[in-house]
Amino acid sequence: MTPRSEQSSPPASLCILRTSAIGDVTHVVPLVHTLQAAWPQTRLTWIIGKLEHRLLGDLPGVEFIVFDKGSGRHGHREVRRQLEGRRFDVLLHMQVALRSNLLSLAVKAPLRIGYDRARSKDLHGLFVNCRIPARVGDHVLDAMGSFVEPLGLKQTRVRWDLPIGDAAREFAQRHLPGDAPTLIVCPVSSHRLRNWRPERYAAAIDHAALRLGWRVALCGGPSAFEREFGDAVLAHTQSRPLDLIGKDTLKQLLALLERATLVLCPDSGPMHMANAVGTPVLGLHAASNPARSGPYSDRQWCVDRYDAAARKFRRKPAEALAWGTKLEYPDVMDLIRVDDVIEQLDRFAALHDLASR
Repeated sequence: MTPRSEQSSPPASLCILRTSAIGDVTHVVPLVHTLQAAWPQTRLTWIIGKLEHRLLGDLPGVEFIVFDKGSGRHGHREVRRQLEGRRFDVLLHMQVALRSNLLSLAVKAPLRIGYDRARSKDLHGLFVNCRIPARVGDHVLDAMGSFVEPLGLKQTRVRWDLPIGDAAREFAQRHLPGDAPTLIVCPVSSHRLRNWRPERYAAAIDHAALRLGWRVALCGGPSAFEREFGDAVLAHTQSRPLDLIGKDTLKQLLALLERATLVLCPDSGPMHMANAVGTPVLGLHAASNPARSGPYSDRQWCVDRYDAAARKFRRKPAEALAWGTKLEYPDVMDLIRVDDVIEQLDRFAALHDLASR
């Protein structure tokens, strides 16, 4: 299977299969804009996860088919029902997990573009007949952008323009009025071994609030774990950050991140949402490589201890690991010290003249 060098004419219809996760579907949006700019008449259909649809379901010019993975076989049947009798010219099969590979069988398309062999797993190659170029060192967003290359296109511009809406912006304005310097802390990743310790978040929050004079808001989803984690952070703070955990929707969170001056978080969905609305991110990286999965536009504020983690847990430098290797070991995030984060907060505040006088 080799990539096409060109597409003789625009396809009439194209299906994207990328169901999750929040950060990853955010990385697909620039590809959608690339396709729409090159081929405005091509009908785009996107099979997407239920949660992710809440964030992107109003993206203009895209038909969404929602896959509810939590409903088991019913979710697969519902996607098959909606696609029954339909054919597409192209499938961009952008997810390699077995569940997604099986889901792709519902999409009838003569050209099925998938990942190169090095990035394939779970029998992905059996479900595609064309592969993206094999490259090492790509950011996740660039890897996803390369799915247009077998079609003769090139993603040369990264554009998000995520719809937010007036109601979400009104929510954000109500909770974060004015233009005070604001640190939003989204402390929880769904990959729990990427999470920093609550007491360390608390120390960083107190520094931002009490030493720099910033407004601080704590954000998170409605799960019991995120509430428990947030309470643990708050129990260690001397300041009183605004607690918005479980109080916003994904669209409202996007609007809050848009109003933030800086966002502090691990490698997680909010990191990439913040990046997509142009807000700088102080990302915490030890379990994952920021060059691959950090904030795409600007990683200068991240704390990067990925190499230190590779040397500690794998006994080799990061450059000797396969690209994309996760180092999700217990206590790996302890390699990031409170002083590392405070140094970045101070450097950001000084550069932008945002420290208390």
